[in-house]
Amino acid sequence: MRHGKKLNHLSRKSAHRKAMLSNMACSLIEHKRIHTTVAKAKALRVYVEPLLTKSKTDSTHSRRVVFGYLQSKDAVTELFRDVAPKIADRPGGYTRIIRIGNRLGDNAEMCMIELVDFNELMLNADKPEKKTTRRSRRGGGSKAKASTDTSAEKKTETKKDAPKAEAKKDDAPKADTKKDDAPKAEAKKEAPKKETPKAEAKEETPKKESPKTEAKKEEPKKDAPKAEAKKEEKSEAKKSAPKKEDKADDKKDDKEEK
Repeated sequence: MRHGKKLNHLSRKSAHRKAMLSNMACSLIEHKRIHTTVAKAKALRVYVEPLLTKSKTDSTHSRRVVFGYLQSKDAVTELFRDVAPKIADRPGGYTRIIRIGNRLGDNAEMCMIELVDFNELMLNADKPEKKTTRRSRRGGGSKAKASTDTSAEKKTETKKDAPKAEAKKDDAPKADTKKDDAPKAEAKKEAPKKETPKAEAKEETPKKESPKTEAKKEEPKKDAPKAEAKKEEKSEAKKSAPKKEDKADDKKDDKEEK
């Protein structure tokens, strides 16, 4: 049973245990990280954290008290010169224990103990991003700020719109000139309408020539009877030609008979 067992003796006598923890504390302050067993690390955490709290007040008395535990001038100067400024804003919890597995020989549980403020990777990961918006406890303050911001924006918009309005006024005479030009454009549009009678007269002229073309078409019809008469004369000549041949044959027969 573990009744009243507040201190882990670590299988050592008091003198040996104190010397071992003092040496481990000096190593931790100098190197900022050491590897040891989990039991020794837990004992070292209880031993070294009060010394780190004492180093926040840099006085001769606190230096002598810390030196009584560490028994090393180099460790004391390192603690008060480098470590104390970094842990000044931290209210306790200066060390971190990270388990790294079991030891090969006796299968003891090993860990790494380090000073929290000297692990830059973990510090950067733990830092939350700064919020850009601020929230006030009173809702009226935020509404008042919003109203002032909107009024300021409206003023800036009116200032920006004023030159635009002047520019529009300057453009108004241009629009009037465009209106004056409108009758001219209408007159131009009316001019082609006046030319339409000429185009109609041109279109009518071919219609007047149409009787001539009809007369030309009728002339071939009049010549058609003449061509037919010529064809009939040729056919009659062909008919008369055999008669002449018959008469020539009769003459030849008469001569032979004679």
